Amino acid sequence: MSAVDCVIVGGGIVGAALADVLCAEGMSVALVEARSIGAGTTACGMGHLVAMDDNAPELALTAWSVALWRELRDELPMAVEYDACGTLWLATDEEELAAIAAKVASYRGAGVRAEVLDAAALREAEPALTPNLVGALRVPDDAVVYPPLAALHFARRAQQRGARLMPGCPVAALRPDGVVLENGEVLAAGHVVLAAGVASPRLCPDLPISPRKGHLLITRRGAPVVRHQLVELGYLKSAHGSDGASVAFNAQPRVTGQLLLGSSRQPGVGSGQVEPAILERMLKRAADFLPGLDALQALRVWTGLRPATPDGLPLLGPHPRKPWLWLACGHEGLGITTATGSARLVADQLLGRASAIDARPYAPSRFEALHA
Repeated sequence: MSAVDCVIVGGGIVGAALADVLCAEGMSVALVEARSIGAGTTACGMGHLVAMDDNAPELALTAWSVALWRELRDELPMAVEYDACGTLWLATDEEELAAIAAKVASYRGAGVRAEVLDAAALREAEPALTPNLVGALRVPDDAVVYPPLAALHFARRAQQRGARLMPGCPVAALRPDGVVLENGEVLAAGHVVLAAGVASPRLCPDLPISPRKGHLLITRRGAPVVRHQLVELGYLKSAHGSDGASVAFNAQPRVTGQLLLGSSRQPGVGSGQVEPAILERMLKRAADFLPGLDALQALRVWTGLRPATPDGLPLLGPHPRKPWLWLACGHEGLGITTATGSARLVADQLLGRASAIDARPYAPSRFEALHA
């Protein structure tokens, strides 16, 4: 039986970032992953690093996390494809344009730069967009990365700091003094952190996490020139609802000259199969905003299952009935963005110190189901 200070179950971007932070603090860490590092939900994400203001806790965590990514940018390998392209939230009518003022105030209150573009400024910023748009909100410090290689970067840096990387090692059970691997090996640890995303309920069935399926498509090179990540302002009401399938326009320029298109949301759907009807809706919505898309060819289409919680916030902290078990899961579609902040929040709690933001909104104890 081997022993470490902390075993992290789940080698997605959140687990890898946590391993990196804990090793930098001098802890001995084992990062255990059933597949390869970053191969699960992380590999299926868009890779946006975006400040979101659905509610105050979400804005606090995303704004802090994007700032932490920005601090890391000069250390990231080129393969991570960090692109500080910023985000444009697009208004299709005067009602959406009027709502931008409140968002600007919200962002600026959290220390996030934001500015309003009128229709003429938007056309100058993104000529490929349909001329029917009435304006946009620009968040210049947002960025995008290539998620699986970002996760691998964190994991390898943790390894250089002494972490034991254990890909291809499914975990059979969690227990107060460590974990039991499916091959029967017991890995002893002072702390156990569950960061297995949508697979977390398999090891801890009382977690309020359910799958939310999303489709993505990447084009061949030669896509319309797009300089920012583009998102329709209606995204928040059409794609983040909890009932039924929905689609919304979300496009990212990639450094390869391709265009990454989303997005769809199917709450409670655990199948990874590509669904042509959903894909068709998504592409029609995208073509409404980018008319030049009709001439493009898709290179690849895929789906991902995101771990969603009932209130849309992740679980970051100790399990209320199992104080030996720490949770870092339930990030839904913001795991890439908030990997840096989530890692710091959990590490600070493990080390018994305060964080830069209040950790209480993300405490697992907020869910009654975990107290039963």
